[in-house]
Parts: sequence; structure tokens; C-alpha cells
Amino acid sequence: MRTFDAIFVGAGQAGPFLAARMAAEGQKVALIERKYLGGTCVNAGCMPTKTMVASARAAFVARSGDRYGVRIGGSISVDMETVRSRAHAVTMNSRNGLRDWFAGLENMTVISGHATFVDSRTVSVNGEELHASRIFINVGARPTVPAMPGIEDIDYLTSTTILQLDSVPARLAIIGGSYIGLEFAQMFRRFGSEVTVIEKGPRLAPREDEDVSAAIADILTDEGIEVHTNANTISFARDPSAISVRFGDPAIAISVTHVLVATGRKPNTDDLGLDKAGVKVDSRGIIPVDDELRTNVDGIWALGDCNGRGAFTHTSYNDFEIVAANLLDGQKRKVSDRIPAYALYIDPPLGRVGMTESQARQAGYSILVSKRPMARVGRANERGETNGFMKVIADADTQQILGAAILGIEGDEAIHGFIDAMHAKVPYPVLKWAVPIHPTVSELIPTLLGDLKALAHK
Repeated sequence: MRTFDAIFVGAGQAGPFLAARMAAEGQKVALIERKYLGGTCVNAGCMPTKTMVASARAAFVARSGDRYGVRIGGSISVDMETVRSRAHAVTMNSRNGLRDWFAGLENMTVISGHATFVDSRTVSVNGEELHASRIFINVGARPTVPAMPGIEDIDYLTSTTILQLDSVPARLAIIGGSYIGLEFAQMFRRFGSEVTVIEKGPRLAPREDEDVSAAIADILTDEGIEVHTNANTISFARDPSAISVRFGDPAIAISVTHVLVATGRKPNTDDLGLDKAGVKVDSRGIIPVDDELRTNVDGIWALGDCNGRGAFTHTSYNDFEIVAANLLDGQKRKVSDRIPAYALYIDPPLGRVGMTESQARQAGYSILVSKRPMARVGRANERGETNGFMKVIADADTQQILGAAILGIEGDEAIHGFIDAMHAKVPYPVLKWAVPIHPTVSELIPTLLGDLKALAHK
């Protein structure tokens, strides 16, 4: 049995950075990964998908050239092999960069294999037992495929396997109208596919306010994407040369060449032997953690997607920062201090921070709301991209910003003005007198804040 100061199970966006930090401070660490360094973000998430989104955007801009006075001769076509190769190159550059970095670190041992717990201080990998007083679980999550009639009879795609396509699907059905499904819907529509989104719930992006969900639907349908909501029954059957998808009541049947199941993700915790370590998991496979990311077992932490405290690269990395600050820097940082923020990478993107209007009302706040269309933004008009709007919610009593949404051109960047203000706990009147640069998206933020008012609840 080899002994380490710390063992890391999984090499996503939290564990490796903490392992490297501990190794740099002279601690002996083992980093165990069963598949690829970098986790979901590098290998099947942010990096490859946003690279493909960029290719889809290029196709869209090329087709839209006429309205900008740019004539492109001939038809626009998409070479999926090149698209896939470019995304793969971005992934490999990052993965290899991590490999080379780790190889140059003293005190770090990187092991390729599947780790399982023997007890709360011991894991087994490749037939060898490793022991440490501290163990960090950073195993990420994978696509989940719910039981649906006929699903086992077809060759369906997931958000991971769709990245390997080397041709554009003629007709693509996407099961699930949340963030992953919507990004792929617009992407493949721009590549040239006929796309149908099928959502069981009453609207797309159900975590958002209804006005945001409706605007997202308008953006997608304007590009020719067919959207069906309230599809409470979904089934599949294989035809000789296609796949039949039936949904809704009364039933609608469509024939497609490909099906993408984008109905969520589940933690990779079911085959780690967590019961042998005494680590609790909930019914979804999530490992509950406290405010410092500790599990119920002393000396074991859970980081990243598997702890249910955020399913994003930035929250996973922040998990590393929290644990490093508490264990190595003598600080006291907490997950509950983190302000939730994320983006939906359709085009234009949605940047989101804090509460929605609905959540703020349900929480009992006396709220102020302001909303402005992107058509009022100079940058949006100059670019000819005026879809969407900006919206902010504030507490009338404390003048603190509770949340904001920017659905529009560069919304994923402009939202950081609100993120920073909320983190600094700056009362919104302070930002009203800021002097932003023109012409930018962010320049409308002071005007937006100046229009905050109480609205009757609809």
C-alpha cells in the first residue's frame, strides 16, 4: 500500500488545481482519473461545444452577409469533419496542457484507472491500494437518459456522442428544452439540419422567468427551429430508413434521422464504492456537502458536479478556491457566499445572475424591476442584432441588486457588471452614476437601474 497526504478521485475542474496547489506546498498527492484529464468542460462540455458554436456562428454570419452589404457567391455549406476536427484540437490542446503541467510537478502522481473506496481512508485502483488522510472526490457527471417507450430500439445521441458526428443530420429531434438541448438546437440548425425541440414542460428554459423563456423560444423559432412544449408522452420507433418520434396529446408524429436526448445529467458516483467509506448520497446520486464542501465523513470532500452545489466549470473551480483557502490559507470561505451566475450559449446569449423575478417575489422581497429591449442598445443596433432584452431586480428596502438577466448580444459578458456589483454589495444607486463606454452593451446598465420601479405582480 502506498501512502499519500491526499488522494484525488477524478480530474475535473476542481481536484487537479487543488492537487497541484498541495503538491507545490510539498504535500504528496495522487490524482486518479479513469478517462480523460480536464473532466466534462475540456472533453465533452464547454470547450468542444463552444468551439462548435463558433463554427455555427460563422455559418450564420456567412448566410446573413447580404443584409450587411456583403455578397458571398454560391451556397454556404458546412464541413462537419472540419468542425469536429477543430473542436477536437481545442480539447486535445487543453488536455495535453494539463498532462504536461502535471508531469512537471514534484510530489504529484497521476494514475490512469478506476478508483473505488476500500474504506474512508483507502482507495483501490488497478489492483493497488492507496491510503491518505484526505480524499477529494471530483468525478463529475454524465448525460442521463430517462425511460421512454422505444428508446432502446433506436441509436440515440447524447451531448457527448453528438460531438463525434462527421456529417450534418438531415432531421434532428432534440428531447429536452433546457440549456444543453437549446444550444445544440441552434447550432445544428445553423449547420443546416431541420431541428425539432420536444419539451415535456410548458416552456423552454423552465428555470427562467416566463418572459425570458418566451424570448428564447422566439429567437429559436425565428431561425426555423420547430418547438413543441407540453409533450407529456414521448415514444420512439425505428422505420426502415428513419426514426419515428411520437409525442403529445393528441399525438404528433415526426420522422427524423437523428435523436439527441438532452434531459439532464447525473453524478458519476454509483460505482465508487462510497458505501464502504460511509459517504452518503441522495436519491439522485449527489453527495451532500456542508458549506466547506465536506461530506458526512471526516477527511472526505466532494467537489464539482457531483456535490449538487453548481454544475458549471466556474462553480467547480470555485470549489477548489474555497477548499484551498480553508485548508491551506487559514481563511474561512463558504459555498453559501457564492452568487449563482451562468450563461446560456445560444446566439444571442443569455447572461444570468442571482434571483429571477419570480424567485424574488416568492422569497417575499419588496422588489423593484426594470426592463429594456436590446433595441435600445447602440451596440445591438450597429451590429443588426436587436433580439432580447435586459432586466434587473432589486430590493426596494435595502437597494441591493437581487438578480439580473441579459438576453442579447454580448449578454454573457455584460452580465458581469451586475455580478461584480452584487459581490461587492454595492447599492444600485451607486451604479446609476457610473459613466460606461459608448458604444457597448454595458452602457445601458445605469439607465436600466434608473428605471427601477415597483410593478404589480401578474
